[in-house]
This record gives sequence, structure tokens and C-alpha cells, in this order.
Amino acid sequence: MLRDDIPSESGRGTAVAFATYGMWGLLPLYWKQLHEVDPLQIICHRVVWALLFAFLVLAARGRLGALAAIYRDRRRRGAAIAGGILIAANWGIYIWAVNAGFIAESALGYYINPLLSIALGALFFKESFDSFTAWAVAIAAVGVAAASIMMGVPPWISLVLALTFALYGAVKKKAGFDPVEGLAAETLAVAPLALAYLAAEHLAGRGALGGPGLKPNLMLVLSGVVTAIPLLCFGYASNRITLQRMGFVQYLSPSIQLVLGLVVYGEKLTPPLAVAFASVIAAAALYATTRRRAG
Repeated sequence: MLRDDIPSESGRGTAVAFATYGMWGLLPLYWKQLHEVDPLQIICHRVVWALLFAFLVLAARGRLGALAAIYRDRRRRGAAIAGGILIAANWGIYIWAVNAGFIAESALGYYINPLLSIALGALFFKESFDSFTAWAVAIAAVGVAAASIMMGVPPWISLVLALTFALYGAVKKKAGFDPVEGLAAETLAVAPLALAYLAAEHLAGRGALGGPGLKPNLMLVLSGVVTAIPLLCFGYASNRITLQRMGFVQYLSPSIQLVLGLVVYGEKLTPPLAVAFASVIAAAALYATTRRRAG
């Protein structure tokens, strides 16, 4: 094989990023099947089963010592704890929103997120922030502000989802964890709380796992794999491409979510959300079409 035929690290990272966001875009189909389960229990099951999955992968690779090494290092331990808290918060809001009928508003959050990733990339990683990028961020910010005025309150679901995931991406990039080691470290940080909550719910007779019906039980157990695979791909991609590129590949996911919300689940696109979507999509189009000129 010629050297030119070998995909670059950036090229592989971009391909994996597209796969990641495609999977995340389809996840509402999965979580909707668990609409009768308490969202907090779903989050806790995601944490516990994802940790078990990552632990088994590390054990198979003989890399359990790497997990211990992360927790012996103060800086890396802090990054793992921060990442675990941020992604758990993001999961919680997202699963609640999906099952409460706010898929479209959730999608808006993931449309906003790339613009926050751009800002974080410029602030913390010295990534370029040209005038076209500044205009894109400004257009999106004005649109979200206008939607907030029309609604009377900010679209808090969208904003919390955008902020928590943008910060999570920045923490992942700063830490530079191996994908499996990072997933294990992050989920380990929040697993004690997850296990305690699940134990309390089970003792109170409200535990979802072990209840009637094979389907919900199997889906809760498999939530670890469903959670882990896209996160591992995200960790791989985030270490190989810029936050700006990662952010704009992300538009694949909310686009799929928006179609699911409007077409599959019959949600309504309210005028304020329509204004926000239009502005953010316009901002994304401006950014994408000006990259060559900016370079």
C-alpha cells in the first residue's frame, strides 16, 4: 500500500466522529422503549453497566493498572471526576427530555453545542477563531436569545445539554485519555452514587431491573454497551481532530434527532424553536462554507 493511501490520524478521527454522532442521533429510538422506567434509574444503569463493560475490556487487554494510575495522579483523577459528573448530568437531562416529549428541544441543544465547542477550543486549546467563526457564533447566539425572549424563558433543556456536553468534550481533549481507560475512569467516579441509588430503589420495591418482562431488563443491561460504544468512539475522535471539526461533525446527531422528534414521534416545532433552529443552522452553514476562505 502506498503511503498516500493510508488514512491520516485526522481522517480516521473524522470518520469515527461521523459514526459516533450517527449512533447518538438514533439513541432516542432506544430510550423511548424505556419510557416507563424512572429516568434516574436509567442513568444509573448506564453508569454501572458501562463501567462493567469498560472494566472487562481493560482486563482483557491487561490494562487495569492504567485505571489505577489515573486515580493516583491528582490532575488526571480530577479530569476523570469532572468528566463523569458532566456526562452523567448530560445523560440525565437528555433521557428525561426524550421521554417527556422534548426530543426537538434536545436536538436544539446539540445544535448549539458545536458553537460552544468552538469557543472552548479557542479559549483553552488556542484553536483559530477567525472573523467568519465569530460571525457564526454571534448569529447563533442572537437566534437563541430571540427564541428565549419569544418563549419568555431561556430554552433551558437545550442550553444545559449544550453546556454540559461542550465542557465534557473539552475535558476529554485536555486529559487525552485512552478511550477505554477514560470511560472506565469517568464512570468509576460516579458509580458509587449510581449503585447506592439503585440499591435504595430496589430495597424500596421500585427497582426496574428484575421486574416483569424480558425486554426492559435486557435493555437496561445492554444500556452499558449502548452507552460505551459511542463514547469510546468519541474519545478516539476527540484526541485526533480539533474541537471545531468535532463540533461541526456533531450536527449529524441533532439533525437525526430532529427528524425523529417531528416525523416519528409527532412533536411540534414551535415558533421560538424554529427561530433558534434557523439561526443555528445558518451559523453552521456560514462556518462550513467559509473554511477554505478562512484558511
